[in-house]
Amino acid sequence: MYDFQFSDSAFATHTLLRQAWIAVNKAMEYRLAKVGLTPEKAAVLWACRDYPGTLIPAEIARLLFREEQTVTGLLNRMEREGLIKRIPKRKGKPFAEVKITPKGEEAINQALPVHKELIRELASDLSAEQQENLQDMLRVLRDKSLETLRLEPRPAGRPLGKTIALKW
Repeated sequence: MYDFQFSDSAFATHTLLRQAWIAVNKAMEYRLAKVGLTPEKAAVLWACRDYPGTLIPAEIARLLFREEQTVTGLLNRMEREGLIKRIPKRKGKPFAEVKITPKGEEAINQALPVHKELIRELASDLSAEQQENLQDMLRVLRDKSLETLRLEPRPAGRPLGKTIALKW
């Protein structure tokens, strides 16, 4: 693997961030494939299991930082595989609700230990302080990117500073 040296610090940061993300995601794909999931499917199942309130496709798209049409295709595949079910629109409800199935519960219960093990393994060379500093820096980059896209860092209606606690 190449370790590029750039005269522009911002470009070097971008390149390292991109390389790190691609490498982490590939490692996660490899590990989760052993339990029959992709990182995206695992993220949807995790959200379906732990999201506080009604989960709709548009909210899944926001949670995964994906386009709604991409999430629709993913949900179609997951429904065919029996991992989730979509409950059709009901009177007074302008959306389909996404629910995890028993098969999806079993899959996420197998995937999360694999996910945890890899993340802990990858972060093991970073101290708690380094991890907190990295999280702070990544939030700045995420929020600035969202600002550039004219998107809110949090969905409308969700107060700033309120987090979604997922069981780990």
